[in-house]
Amino acid sequence: MRIAFFADIHGNLEAFEACLASLVGTPVDKVVVLGDIVGYGADPVACVELVQNACANGAVAVIGNHDEAVLATRFKLNPIASAAIEWTKAVLNDGHKAFLANLPLTVTDEDRLYVHASASAPETYPYIHNVQAGSESLRATTAFLTMCGHVHVPNLFNITTTGKVMGFTPDAGMAIPLSANRRWLAVMGAVGQPRDGNPNAAYGVYDTDTKELSFVRVPYNIDMAAAKIRRAGLSDTLWKRLSIGR
Repeated sequence: MRIAFFADIHGNLEAFEACLASLVGTPVDKVVVLGDIVGYGADPVACVELVQNACANGAVAVIGNHDEAVLATRFKLNPIASAAIEWTKAVLNDGHKAFLANLPLTVTDEDRLYVHASASAPETYPYIHNVQAGSESLRATTAFLTMCGHVHVPNLFNITTTGKVMGFTPDAGMAIPLSANRRWLAVMGAVGQPRDGNPNAAYGVYDTDTKELSFVRVPYNIDMAAAKIRRAGLSDTLWKRLSIGR
């Protein structure tokens, strides 16, 4: 079975549609959305509805901190993110919000765990940006493969049978074999807000039969996505960063 993983769509319809279009000709059996469908971008309605439709057809999704921020105020976001969330609240209807509210924090799928942030504390959304944070997540679960987002920078960690944890930045477009005698944590790059210096949208594909994971990058119409953010009256930072991937 081939599974496509999308994290941090962040209301960027152009990026999300480009990722979905890139799967044509290389079909997948399941879609998993790793949270933060909304926030930052100008198309939260369309993005939520795409995920809703996918879930109605067998896809799986978990909630992210920006999705939850639409529903509650327990998270303190920076002023730019907060303003985008307030705008997003105004354009989503009750059905969209109900869908987000019903998304789980984690999903266990055979030997895999899906979570927006870290398995160590899903409800507080810690960032996995180094080996220590990766180790905390890996030690909090027995899953062979944990898939998460939140950081907007692709990364891959593993823990050996002796407890040693290592991490590295994966190359896009290469199928990485996941050794069966280790456990793995894959941090997907962001579909809609990459921050690793590469502006192309990011997602991943995992083959459960071969146990190979591929990180994928896809160019998309950044100018159109940026223009929509400007028209919505959101912060200039949100459209300017799209073209530099930071």
